[in-house]
Amino acid sequence: MTDLTKYGPWALVVGGSEGVGSAFARRLAEDGFGVVLVARNAERLDAVADEVRARGAQVRTVPLDLLRDDAVGQLIEATADLEIGLLVLNAGANAYGAPFVTGDLARHEEVLTLNVLRQLPLVHHFAGPMVQRKRGGIILVGSLSGYNGSSREGVYAASKAFSRIFSEGLWVECRPDNVDVLHLVLGLTRTPAMERKGLKFDIPGVPVGEPDEVAAEGLAHLADGPVWIVDGNAETARRRSGPDRAKIVQAAVDAVSKIVGRH
Repeated sequence: MTDLTKYGPWALVVGGSEGVGSAFARRLAEDGFGVVLVARNAERLDAVADEVRARGAQVRTVPLDLLRDDAVGQLIEATADLEIGLLVLNAGANAYGAPFVTGDLARHEEVLTLNVLRQLPLVHHFAGPMVQRKRGGIILVGSLSGYNGSSREGVYAASKAFSRIFSEGLWVECRPDNVDVLHLVLGLTRTPAMERKGLKFDIPGVPVGEPDEVAAEGLAHLADGPVWIVDGNAETARRRSGPDRAKIVQAAVDAVSKIVGRH
């Protein structure tokens, strides 16, 4: 059970309309948190809100496209009257997979904006009061993609690598003030977003995470930062952290090609 006295009374789940984000919301509701749900798709957001309310929790929805120039200001305004004790940044699935050089630069920049340039001001805003209160928690959802480059998802992978290193520094800063910071590294996870991309979940030897299990693991290890790698993926992260980058990157690209059906 997630400690309401340390991380409550409200949790803010950015990217909470489906998959891992909605699983976080449901579990936090069961633990007594009020939940603020943020996502672009208002219809899916309302559906999750109904599930959360059915668990007896207070819910506030903020339909919001984080790529809007005023998105951060809108979210801060929408939560100004709440004490956010737990921030879960789950938004940021890669919406554009294309080679960098021949791809659309504006679309690549959107990936960077969503995963980095929105993350920084939101963490800065919500972490400050947590440090002042001497309690709170921050979960930044990451990916094994952040351990190596890719020919079609290089910007996304780089943004996840940034988030991991940023989390480590933030953990060092916030730990003396009793604020937990966790970069939760996901492997292949059976989410609607991944299913829409056509990923294969039946590759022998490739562990597949289920959203509810991933969320439960993240919450259980919130105090075990700065980085927690979801069960079954630690060895892959270790292999991808070695010094022979050419060999590692090519092996990772070959492995991912099997999952996405690309040859």
